[in-house]
Amino acid sequence: MTEPLIVGAMVRTLGAYPSGWRYPGAHRTPQTDAEILRLVAREGEDAGLDYLFFGDWLATGPDLEFRDPYLLARIDPVSAVLFLAGVTSRIGLIATVNTTYADPYATARSLASLDVLTGGRAGINLVTGAEPRAAGNHGRDAHADNESRYDRAEEFVAALRGLWDSWSEDAWIADAERGVLIDPDGLRATDLDGRQVRVTGPLNVARPPQGRIPIVHAGTSPRSRALAATEADLALIAAPQRDDAVATRHALREIAERCGREPETLKVIAPVLPVVADTDADAHRIVERLLALVPLADDAHAGRTAFPANRSVDALADALGVDADDPLRAAAFDSAVSADEAHRLGAAGDALIERVARIAGLRVGGRSGGAGDGILRWRHLVAAHAVPAAFVVGDASTIADHFEAWRDAGAADGFNVLSAFQPAQFQAFTRLAAPELRRRGLLGRGDGVETSTLRDRLTGLRPVTRHDAP
Repeated sequence: MTEPLIVGAMVRTLGAYPSGWRYPGAHRTPQTDAEILRLVAREGEDAGLDYLFFGDWLATGPDLEFRDPYLLARIDPVSAVLFLAGVTSRIGLIATVNTTYADPYATARSLASLDVLTGGRAGINLVTGAEPRAAGNHGRDAHADNESRYDRAEEFVAALRGLWDSWSEDAWIADAERGVLIDPDGLRATDLDGRQVRVTGPLNVARPPQGRIPIVHAGTSPRSRALAATEADLALIAAPQRDDAVATRHALREIAERCGREPETLKVIAPVLPVVADTDADAHRIVERLLALVPLADDAHAGRTAFPANRSVDALADALGVDADDPLRAAAFDSAVSADEAHRLGAAGDALIERVARIAGLRVGGRSGGAGDGILRWRHLVAAHAVPAAFVVGDASTIADHFEAWRDAGAADGFNVLSAFQPAQFQAFTRLAAPELRRRGLLGRGDGVETSTLRDRLTGLRPVTRHDAP
């Protein structure tokens, strides 16, 4: 019998789609994130998800308002998982740490503390950074180059594991009668003296229940893939097309095998942005509204700082190769796209129209009856082109079909579930899609596991420490 998928939630309190915060009833105030975090944790745990995942970004700026609003102001991920440790009892908690700027001892200590406090539910996502503004925020003149960042990341992993291995499993004796608290031979120094990372140890936190806390990594560069394939328990990939995901998973496992690792121990996780409703038609209407809410280049946004240049009909026409003197360039956002205009958009336009029809149920032609009438408008096309998203849209069965097809094709071992807006879309996934996934045997990886650590859920394997090795 095929084992269930690994299913976690990538938590973005302002939603994963740029216009999600504008959807009626959506959460839109970072000052009240605590309320949403508690709700997401409760919903995710009750649905049987394996973990909650918190990404990070070490800078902000007005440009993010239109590109990635959820990055403007967000809770530090380690703070978020520590906050949720007290309101959850089963679900894994994965926090992102940037190895370029973080201190390895402090990181090892905070994650080991989380693991002890939660009984083995901590996980860490290691990133090397990609935001130049972060350098200034950490007192540096320039962002480090790719090679040096990954040199440091590799040493950072070695430091974490050495520190987590500070205490042997039987080091804590606590024999009150004899007055013997520890076996001093079971407490070992780390003594890592790398080119970029130096740490002596030992760690002044008890041994994490998981031994070595699960490591997550994502990236597309050769160095990033090598780090994921050799050191990570979960490799996060960005592959919206199934065939690309199959190839990426195969390549990562090949690297792992060449490095002497059992390839099956590397679990490859793909992102998914489901829009879930009771029916496919209801889900299509949600996507149509999200597209309609994407801010476009009209008078209301004239002069706004860093407003994207691609959010106009004229910019769309440029991208699709439409003649410079074609009158459709002057089309109003809310006018319907006629069959003749659609024809003039060419093959690339056909593909865009087909995608909008698939995710939002909108069609060219027909009698316009106002918003929500199922008619394709220029607003929808511009938004879908300027703010693309790999939506999976439909009822519970449609969402489960997607998960099942990817698993059966060997495209992924699991999914990071994003929600276009909070909390309604996350609740739709947990209350509609999750029961169907469980019915099909696609969800429930932790069911029946005697010890409910995150590592048990992800791999079922106990890691060999450097002190266990012969």
